[in-house]
Amino acid sequence: MATEAWLSGPIVGIDPTLLPAAHALVQARTDILAAASTLGAVQLWAKPGGAASVAFHLCHVQGSIGRLLTYARGEQLDDAQRQAVDEERKIGAFTWRAERPQETPRSHAELLRGVTTSIEEALTTLAETDPATLHAPRLVGRSGLPSTVFGLLFHIAEHTQRHTGQIVTTAKVVRGILPE
Repeated sequence: MATEAWLSGPIVGIDPTLLPAAHALVQARTDILAAASTLGAVQLWAKPGGAASVAFHLCHVQGSIGRLLTYARGEQLDDAQRQAVDEERKIGAFTWRAERPQETPRSHAELLRGVTTSIEEALTTLAETDPATLHAPRLVGRSGLPSTVFGLLFHIAEHTQRHTGQIVTTAKVVRGILPE
């Protein structure tokens, strides 16, 4: 059994203050790829008991990381990011049909690539973050809710881990009840 990320020691370039967030993201990437890489199309898009599909969670992890990184930089969402939220909703509502498998909103490879790219972007941001800026105030969303750089970077890791758990669990359920 592989060592969990948090027991693997420092990550080059990551300040020790941000290391727990970096370890959480590294572990999420490992767990997501292990759980979702070998799912078949039926399994990827299934919504067992009305739960969100693995495909939705993959898309949401990618989009949420990008949005939270935007806020951490002290910026607001642009039009493309707002449109991505609409795409996430469509993916959440999508019902896969065997007779039209080519009609999926995103391919399996695109979903996995999007997650891994977003996690890499978050890890790069963690490495580039000056610890002196961690308590700088940041505003989140159209309402301008208060946070800090540190709060946002931590939430990226925490939120990604939450959805990773849902991906892992849903993948196990659909493997148990559905063919590939």
